[in-house]
Amino acid sequence: MDKLIVHGGTPIHGAITISGSKNASLPILAATLLTDEDCVIRRVPDVSDTNYMVQILTGLGADVERFSGTVRVTASDITDTAPYDIVRRMRASVCVMGPLLARKRRCVVALPGGCVIGDRPVDLHIRGLEALGAKAEMEGGNVILSAPDGLKGATIDLCGTSGPTVLGTDNVMMAATLAEGITTITSAACEPEVVDLADFLNAMGAKITGAGTPVITIEGVEKLKGCVHNVIPDRIEAGTFMAAAALAGEGVTLRRIRHEHLVAITNTLRKAGHQVHFNDVGDACTIHRGDTPMSAEIVTEPYPGYPTDMQAQMTALFATTPGTSIVVDTIFPQRFMHCAELKRMGADITVENGKAMIKGVDKLSAAPVMASDLRASAALVLAGLTAKGSTEIRRLYHIDRGYEHIDEKLLALGAHVERVRE
Repeated sequence: MDKLIVHGGTPIHGAITISGSKNASLPILAATLLTDEDCVIRRVPDVSDTNYMVQILTGLGADVERFSGTVRVTASDITDTAPYDIVRRMRASVCVMGPLLARKRRCVVALPGGCVIGDRPVDLHIRGLEALGAKAEMEGGNVILSAPDGLKGATIDLCGTSGPTVLGTDNVMMAATLAEGITTITSAACEPEVVDLADFLNAMGAKITGAGTPVITIEGVEKLKGCVHNVIPDRIEAGTFMAAAALAGEGVTLRRIRHEHLVAITNTLRKAGHQVHFNDVGDACTIHRGDTPMSAEIVTEPYPGYPTDMQAQMTALFATTPGTSIVVDTIFPQRFMHCAELKRMGADITVENGKAMIKGVDKLSAAPVMASDLRASAALVLAGLTAKGSTEIRRLYHIDRGYEHIDEKLLALGAHVERVRE
């Protein structure tokens, strides 16, 4: 098992290229199950979650080849049962349900695992697929969905208690591409990753309109074809390095980004006194730490609001920002496990009822800390960049789920980090 040692006190500077989106790659890879023709997906990040999805596709019988960020999938002869040993390792594996059900008219998928940051039920996914005509059963920890006569278009509301469901929108949208008639998803997730999946499906021959808005319409087709697709840049990785630059940077440039995907994060950094400059086309930005950082408030919301996947990183930034900052997570109110570890490093944080109050301190001090989930681990890395001493971050497998070679990118920016085997 690896751990990361971050030696604090070295400012970061220079330029890096942002990887393809992990959260867009996973449903897009799953969508290759909808056709028996070749699909080529480019800019797939080399992270453990995409590796698990490749293993799931292989376990289903697809022919998968991966090389230099490109994945080629040919799902000409597949089974309807996803392998439990791999599915249990990743929550997003649930997104194979929609394409498997549409293609095979039956699927067996184990209830997924993944990071523990509060309740993430799959009931909305199942409810949406049932609305398309599927019958759902639970047996031995598996969800068994069947539609022997095929799926039929319907109007489906996918709003949950914390707002729209991204993977639920993905699942229903994929299943509806091969359903008979027209499907309308209301309260659909508007995230860029949903739009990227819709673009991929349309390139395969689907008829989807409205992606990126709360109402998505899918006109079912009889068959989908193979295609070539480039995955969008990872806005959460970009946001993480933007926060790192605001915390410990002396001019950091991020290449291959999309300005329009980073509006909420950019606005928050600017309100906190930091400088963010985009080039004319919006595919690169440079971040400078502000001379007079100031406290700010974050309330997480579904896109285009402030993303829950970026609140932990901003908490690390606020830990040494003068004044009192507030972070409220309306999506996952229990997602504050990183705060206990930051307090071990000297942060002054009080958490209560989905709300963190962070009183900025002059300096953090290094301590051995434990990553509890993907974004919490990133927050600990950021905190270690300016902490006095060497911070040891254990359970590094959490960060490897969603950040492609984060240690190498930090080294490229001049940070003093090292990955070591425990």
